[in-house]
Formats: sequence, structure tokens, C-alpha cells
Amino acid sequence: GEKYPLVLFLHGAGERGSDNISQLRHGATMFTNPVNREKYPCFVIFPQCPEGLYWPTPKRPDNFKEGIPFPVNAEISKPLALTKELLDNLIKTYPVDKGRIYIIGLSMGGMGTLDMVCRFPDLFAAAIPICGGINTDRFKGFSSKTAFRIFHGDADSVVPVQFSRDVYLKLKEEGTSVEYIELPGVNHASWEPAFNRPDFMSWLFQQNRQ
Repeated sequence: GEKYPLVLFLHGAGERGSDNISQLRHGATMFTNPVNREKYPCFVIFPQCPEGLYWPTPKRPDNFKEGIPFPVNAEISKPLALTKELLDNLIKTYPVDKGRIYIIGLSMGGMGTLDMVCRFPDLFAAAIPICGGINTDRFKGFSSKTAFRIFHGDADSVVPVQFSRDVYLKLKEEGTSVEYIELPGVNHASWEPAFNRPDFMSWLFQQNRQ
């Protein structure tokens, strides 16, 4: 039978909770709008991270300007471990095209996206981290077929734009397929112009590991 791509979407810190609604605040309408549903039939998961926890690592300073807050050898966070378990179960249960599993994340979710691809380099066909960051040492010797598209506003006052620039340069150095789109004058909400790009969905659904 027919198999379908699967998209995992990781929300930002402001959408944490247990209402199972807040995490849909940004990005969900791209997948619910009828035109895209017809054009890009797929499975979509929007997990919600509980209050007080983080996707990428359990601890980080409240202000990123204190230096790079990302550890190198941290164990996977509980929320991401559960998300991975959910993902594995869905892949087993539903007709998922394993060559077309995608991950998107914004802000804290952008960090979670980079963390997931580091931990599972053979899982995703495409990763779109938006205004995220990671300790780039984790990409040393990184070898993956995942195609990256990174977005960040150059006027971001929450997560420094340098984080995405560094990730881009490091991935390029490691020979990874990566495109970096810096949005001039855009502050933290760079997901809005990113999602509004006419090629956002078409680029994503073109990516295939096979």
C-alpha cells in the first residue's frame, strides 16, 4: 500500500504545558490547510513538552549571552526520549515512508531538532531548525544524509543569530547538505517568515533519504 511522509514538529519554550493545545500555536495551520493536505498528505506529530522541562537539555541559563549553554555529552532529555519512543511506535504502526521522516523546530524546538539529528543521524531526511542552536562540537565527524535548512533572524534578541551561523559553518565543514537563510531585521519570531516562504513545504517534501 501507499506510504506517507512523517513530520515531527517541536514547539518553543512558550508553548510548554499539558493542555495539548498550546503546542499547535505556531506551524499547525501549514498542515491543516486543505491545499497542503491535498498536496502533501503526511503524518504529523506535534508533541508537547511539559512545563519546566526542555527539549534539548534539562538545564540552560536564562540568558544565552552568558556563553554557549549547550553541553556536549548530556543524556537525551526525558521529553525527547518519550518523543522518540512515540515516533518509533508510529513508524511501526502506520504506513510511514521511512525515507521521508522530517523534523522541524522553533527556538527551544530548533535546539531540540539539532539535538535529535545529532543523536539519530540516520533517521531524518530533512531537518529545519529555526532560531535554534547547539554546541557545534557535537557535529565533529558528523556523517548524515539529513538535508538541513536553517532559519534565523539577524535581529534576534532571545537566541543569538551567531548560533545558527556557527551550526551552518560546522555542517558545511563536515560536508553535510545545508542551506542557511538569514532573515534581515527579523527578531525572534523568524518562524513566521520561514513558514510563509512559498517553497517551505515543497523543499521539505522533496527530501528523501533513499
